[in-house]
This record gives sequence, C-alpha cells and structure tokens, in this order.
Amino acid sequence: MDVSKFLTYLDKELNYSEKTIISYKQDLASYFDFLTKNKINYLKITRDEVRSYLKYLDSLGLKNSSIARHLSTLRSFYNYLVNENIIENNIFGSIRNPKIEKKLPNFLSYNELSDLLESISLDTPADFRNRLIIELFYATGCRVSELCNIKLNDIDKSAKTIKIQGKGKKERIVFFGEYALIYLDKYLHGPRDELLKGENSEYLFISDKGKALQVMDVEVIMQKLMQKMATKKHVTPHTLRHTFATHLLNAGADIKSVQELLGHASLNTTGIYTHVTNDRIKEIYLKTFPRK
Repeated sequence: MDVSKFLTYLDKELNYSEKTIISYKQDLASYFDFLTKNKINYLKITRDEVRSYLKYLDSLGLKNSSIARHLSTLRSFYNYLVNENIIENNIFGSIRNPKIEKKLPNFLSYNELSDLLESISLDTPADFRNRLIIELFYATGCRVSELCNIKLNDIDKSAKTIKIQGKGKKERIVFFGEYALIYLDKYLHGPRDELLKGENSEYLFISDKGKALQVMDVEVIMQKLMQKMATKKHVTPHTLRHTFATHLLNAGADIKSVQELLGHASLNTTGIYTHVTNDRIKEIYLKTFPRK
C-alpha cells in the first residue's frame, strides 16, 4: 500500500526518527479512517472533501497547531505520490494552515536555575546523576531524547564537547563548561558504576535499575526535583532547553549560532525566542539610548 511505502521512504531515505514516523502514521490513520467512513478515494479527493476533513478535525477539538501538523503530514504524503507518478497534483499544496498563535517558551531565570541545581543534595549515586542531567541540559540545550542517547564515546572531555544525534539522525556537536565537567567527572568516578550494579552499558546515564535511562525516566526525575522548588512554573526537560536558548540570546549570542546549537533545521523555529529576548533588548535600549 502507498502509505506503507511512504513510511518506509521516511525511514530509509529521509532518516526520520522513529517518533516522527509514528506521528505521521497516526495522522494518516486518522485521515484514512475519515475517507473510509465517507467513501472517498484518496487518489481522487476534491477540495470540498478536503474542507470536510478539516471540519472533521476541528470537530474533534484539535488545536490549530495539531490541524496544521495533520496538513503537513498530508502534504508530504501527496508530494510522495506525485514524485512516484501515482497522481499528477498535490491538492494539499494549496491548502493553507489555520492561524496558529505563537506560544512563548517557558524558561527559568538564572537564579531559579541555580536554586534547582542547589536543591539536589548529592547524598546518593542517583543524586550525582540528576545533578549532571540538569547541568548538561542547561549547558548544551539538548533535547531529552538526545540526552538519553549520549554514549561515553560521544564525550570529549578535553575539548568539552559531546556528539549528539538529533532529529532525522543528524549529528551535531554541542559544548559544555567547567561546571558540567566537574559533575561529569564526579558521576563517572563512582556513582555511575554503583547505578550499573555490575552490568555494562555504553550509555552515559543509568537508571536506578542499572539500565540506560529512558525519556520517561528523565521526565519523572524532573517532576520529583521540581516538587522541592518554590517556583510555580511548570518545568520540564524542554523548559531547560528553552532556558539555554533564552539566556544565550539575552547575553548577546546571534540567533543563527543558537539555531545551530539547538539543532533546528529552520531559523523560523528558533525565531520564537526573539519574542522573549525583545523585552531584554528594550531594557538595554532604554538604559543606553541618549535621546529617549
């Protein structure tokens, strides 16, 4: 079937991540379920039928951002059909996305970040691991899935760099500073071996059960750490990625460099952080411009 071939194409040819492919598969399943119920041929779908599908998605209570994602999936799928000479035109190419309100990223101030780090007691091997997790999230801006996939061989302590495998299996180099190096050394000299419980692993971060940490494990760790904090902010691993980017831009980093460090394919994705940093820019302007 065309859908199966398309998903294989995303995996083998475009090297999309497993998570992204699952998202595409779910969107296409929803689409074909609608087509089947309404006896619509996906190769001959009309603009009116596309509008009916969009109304159906809206009736499910989906946000505009989710509807836009569905449309993006279908554009890619129909582009594939065009490239394979299965159809002549991509009807979804002319369908505009619903307007999406830009949600400003949640981030921590430097004082809030320091409070989070200092709240970790360092009484157990897991405490040393957790401290390093937060240090590396903030130092590198990496995604939680990227952090879980860090292997010992990916780390160059002398250069203070880590090789990261990002979305679409694209590799990039991220950097870390002296603070992260201190806790990396502390973690590697004892606590990590204790967590391994005699087992071997190529991965940096080990769970309390002696296995490589999974994304869900890190999210639970973050939840437990934040329960000790006074801040009312909802803080997730992604919050620390936002914090990394915002602090860099506020300190004067150019947005193109931040894009590279975050591993964003498009500068538009990084652009959301400029909404946060504009307040900082205005503050500097009002302090420094002589003719207000």
